[in-house]
Amino acid sequence: MRLLGIIGGSGLTQYPGLEITEQKYVETPYGDPSAAIKIGTLNGKQVAFLPRHGDRHNIPPHRINYRANIHALKTIGVTDILAVAAVGGITDKFAPGVLAVPDQIIDYTHGREQSFFSEQFRADNHIDFTWPYDQELREILLKAAADAGLTALDGATYAAVQGPRLETAAEIRRLARDGCDLVGMTGMPEACLAREAELSYATLAVVANWAAGITNNVLTMDEIQQTLAGGIDDVKTIIANVMKQLSG
Repeated sequence: MRLLGIIGGSGLTQYPGLEITEQKYVETPYGDPSAAIKIGTLNGKQVAFLPRHGDRHNIPPHRINYRANIHALKTIGVTDILAVAAVGGITDKFAPGVLAVPDQIIDYTHGREQSFFSEQFRADNHIDFTWPYDQELREILLKAAADAGLTALDGATYAAVQGPRLETAAEIRRLARDGCDLVGMTGMPEACLAREAELSYATLAVVANWAAGITNNVLTMDEIQQTLAGGIDDVKTIIANVMKQLSG
């Protein structure tokens, strides 16, 4: 039986509509996860929810214990992870309010623990990361959006940056030259740890703002939060359809 784990990012620290039956705090060999995992039902289907930044959104991207989060979800039986991420748009079609299902990622982070095997590494611990997102789960996400009459763009390159500050205009120009479409702060090492744990993993990205320097406007958190508020409602609709497919 497949169990969907939702990792909520900015804008999805809480999940209204989730009927919580249990909150499970999982001890891991890697330390504490961001919060207790909320296990419950959504539209009659079982799901696990973990707020990436903590219940109060007080854990910055570079301080998230990604290893503990992924290990905890696997421990309770999660098989598939849907990661919700607020991102900045770099290329033209990824305007604020757009939903996207990326297919590639470039890691610009540093100092984050990247592997479950760092302490006891063997040659066979290398993972194939050619395609960092699970293709079946990506297709389920795209179909779920289409079934809801929503558009989620198929394919994008996500630039994972260190944070917690937003980027400079020059940094965004570099990311654009590298072929990146989206920029966010939490995509790595979350994705590669899920691959090491043999969990299906895909990201549903909500474009919250144009990245720095793309327009002449000054980025404000108020505008970002307003854009996210509308996008998160669509995300919840898509997740409900994902669950129908996984349990069907």
